[in-house]
Amino acid sequence: MPTPQRTLDGSAPLSPTSSGAPEPPGARYLSPSGQRGYDTGLLVLRLVLGLAMAAHGSQKLFGWFGGNGLDGTAQFFTSVGYPAGRTMALVAGATETFGGLGLALGLCTPLAGAAVLGTMINASAVTWGDGFFAPGGVEYAVVLAAGAGGLALTGPGRYAADSLLPVLREHRLAHGVLALLLGLVSAAAVLLTRS
Repeated sequence: MPTPQRTLDGSAPLSPTSSGAPEPPGARYLSPSGQRGYDTGLLVLRLVLGLAMAAHGSQKLFGWFGGNGLDGTAQFFTSVGYPAGRTMALVAGATETFGGLGLALGLCTPLAGAAVLGTMINASAVTWGDGFFAPGGVEYAVVLAAGAGGLALTGPGRYAADSLLPVLREHRLAHGVLALLLGLVSAAAVLLTRS
């Protein structure tokens, strides 16, 4: 007997035998092996993006990986127009570190993605005048923001800490949308303080 197919949320798709309706498009992709591929792809994306962000945040907080540490980062934030440079450096470093770790672990993924998105919006605003492409442009920040936003919307997949939490076990698009709205509003509020 063949293994039943599943949709992304784990429910069985409609089949001609159960409801008379035709099988939905893409149902073959959501077979058990397709689901494992989907979950594995999300795990790889979460680990790479999340650990890169956590390392970037630890540069700000602790000076690890050749970073400037809190004092150097505070001076930078002051030089680009943020008030209370040390506080802003602490907020940015903590958001990147813990948002990145949350993404890597798949823990509170919508909020972790929103935290990274909000921070990367501010990073993009600082480098906006330098064009799109690295090393001085917004390219890197835009890619990180898009990846984090995408993970907030899709959810972390099955290989994640969220699968152990009753509220987040079954990811809902609404969780991601609300978290991203929170990230956008927070980013805008911080940007408004910049002179």
